[in-house]
Amino acid sequence: MARLSGLQREVLSLYRRCLREIRKKPVESQANFKAYARDEFRKNLSISKKDFSTIEYLLRKGKRQLEMYSSPGIRNIVR
Repeated sequence: MARLSGLQREVLSLYRRCLREIRKKPVESQANFKAYARDEFRKNLSISKKDFSTIEYLLRKGKRQLEMYSSPGIRNIVR
């Protein structure tokens, strides 16, 4: 398996953090959160690995969203 770049490791780390936070949500809404996270990551699959500015922007945006959605007050997400 090829070695991952720093940005690739950051993206995977963000995805794992999302999945960990989903486990803290109520069981009945975990599927909605998981579908939302998957959709957000899949939406950006076509971005080139060399488009560093876009990837860094999306990482910052994802971290802010994760921080917002990990709040205990948010119990469900509707798409």
